[in-house]
Amino acid sequence: MSWRVKVPVFSLEGSPVGELELPEFFQEEYRPDLIRRAVLSSQTARLQPKGVDPMAGKRTSAETWGKGYGVARVRRVKGRGYPAAGRGAFAPHTVGGRRAHPPKVEKVLKERINRKEKRLALRSAVAATARAELVRSRGHLTEGVPSLPLVVEDRLEELSETKRVKEVFQKLGLWKEVERVSSGIKIRAGRGKMRGRRYRSPVGPLVVVSKDRGIKKGAGNLPGVKVVEARNLGVEDLAPGGMPARLTVWTPSALQELGERV
Repeated sequence: MSWRVKVPVFSLEGSPVGELELPEFFQEEYRPDLIRRAVLSSQTARLQPKGVDPMAGKRTSAETWGKGYGVARVRRVKGRGYPAAGRGAFAPHTVGGRRAHPPKVEKVLKERINRKEKRLALRSAVAATARAELVRSRGHLTEGVPSLPLVVEDRLEELSETKRVKEVFQKLGLWKEVERVSSGIKIRAGRGKMRGRRYRSPVGPLVVVSKDRGIKKGAGNLPGVKVVEARNLGVEDLAPGGMPARLTVWTPSALQELGERV
């Protein structure tokens, strides 16, 4: 027996204009462990291996003085004059010496995941967006959202003005979520605020479209809102930080394209 569940398709005015049969991957088992692994795999894939020059701290003619001088027998810089002469060198604990345990490029940084596991994680993350209790537990405001999953007609992809996107979000019950994100932007604690990541912002709605016909420009200025094409949709988009069930808006053509992919 085939699995068939139909959900309403909403217009830009917020009223239902038809029904759509959900793809079968919406019945996938909820696997938060697998989703977390897939997110870690995506994050670690962006890390760049780094190491040190094998000869760093070793390019010196320093020699030890030997015994009988009442000083440690580490290699010391030759010559006369302060401060270079007599300064320690080469040893890990000395000024100008090498590092004891430097970072190495051979270190395994990437969390690897099998292709089938990654596809299963994507299907599970998509299915989680249709479970209202999971979406609410993530902190999203779903009061006023007419349906989960929320499917909006393809004309949504053509909205290139922020004012028009705001009007549509208000009619679909999504604007409270945008306001929640806007009021939740805070200055990061600690020294990280001085290193290019001054603000922390909550995660808002995700809009999945089949093709960008202006919606990225229209929704780009709304805090927390992200627009992704179905062909580029990843687990990290659906579960930022490894936390599944992001509040997601779909278009019918995006669901059709995603069904062919996964």
